[in-house]
Amino acid sequence: MEQTYIMIKPDGVNRGLVGEIIARFEKRGYKLVALKMVTASVEHLEKHYEDLKSKAFFPGLVKYMASGPVVAMVWEGKDAVKTGRVLLGATNPLASAPGTIRGDFAIDVGRNVCHGSDAVESAKAEIALWFPEGLNQYKLANEVSQALPVPLTDTYKFFPY
Repeated sequence: MEQTYIMIKPDGVNRGLVGEIIARFEKRGYKLVALKMVTASVEHLEKHYEDLKSKAFFPGLVKYMASGPVVAMVWEGKDAVKTGRVLLGATNPLASAPGTIRGDFAIDVGRNVCHGSDAVESAKAEIALWFPEGLNQYKLANEVSQALPVPLTDTYKFFPY
């Protein structure tokens, strides 16, 4: 199954949007396989945003991202990278459709609530950077419903003592 890296930025954490953002991915049917809240170091963020190093906004971006905790997540499912980007909306909130995370919650380009991998290759690199300890392996309830033990599928009866 395809995996994507999604990060809730400091503005999303500070505004109490973590639960709402997680809920949107869960409601879409994606499986959360890694999650942690961390205040990232400048060095770690410079590595994460390495492709933007030549941009004028790079120092401000790194400073902002290091200003508070972020929630790093890995989501798994069919077309996770592409669909994750659709759920997030356009990087510029003014261009984000209502109903997307950024369309509903983002304030401006510099405070756009979330980061999402833009390609399968970048997702793999970002996951390795943020989760060197590895990911969780488990099955969702809908993945194991056929394998439920018999007592869970039987009708329970009341037996007086």
